[in-house]
Amino acid sequence: QLQLVESGGGLVQPGGSLRLSCAASRSTYYSIGWFRQAPGKEREGISCISRTGNTNYGESVKGRFTISRDNAKNMVSLRIDNLKPEDTAVYYCATCEVGTMKGGNHWGQGTQVTVSS
Repeated sequence: QLQLVESGGGLVQPGGSLRLSCAASRSTYYSIGWFRQAPGKEREGISCISRTGNTNYGESVKGRFTISRDNAKNMVSLRIDNLKPEDTAVYYCATCEVGTMKGGNHWGQGTQVTVSS
């Protein structure tokens, strides 16, 4: 069973940057990506990356979010620049489909990101 563990969340000031990490329990051919859910809102797909490096981004996050993958370390990272209060949410790592940005069957527990001054 593939397990995914997120880290790197926290309290950040507006305009700051943050790097979230997702550690996979083993090497995998699954595409892995990031999703987020803010209070009272539906879950939103942020980005998905294949093992070979193909990426896709949600329309609402293009430009400030960068996904990367290190297959040797079984790690997928998400860098967020110019953080805004509306980025406050629980961020989840999950298997995904690059083309559709749909989440798969393996999800992490989530990491809270709070953007506030």
